[in-house]
Amino acid sequence: MKFTGEELAKYDGMGENPAYVAYNGKVYDVSGGPNWDGGGHYEHLAGQDLTEVMQDAPHGDEVMDDYPVVGDFVD
Repeated sequence: MKFTGEELAKYDGMGENPAYVAYNGKVYDVSGGPNWDGGGHYEHLAGQDLTEVMQDAPHGDEVMDDYPVVGDFVD
């Protein structure tokens, strides 16, 4: 499945919506992650591309290995 920014924004983790984030051209389902309750992870929100902000994260890319890829980000 391919996601634009507009499509990805629908997956904000609020209510019944799953929480998806984009990173390096892939879209990940972070819904089951313990740090993504309510669609938020610290100051970051689901439904967004986190590629830029991950550069300043206290962890590396390997954290995304814990989540399933559900599509490609094409925005």
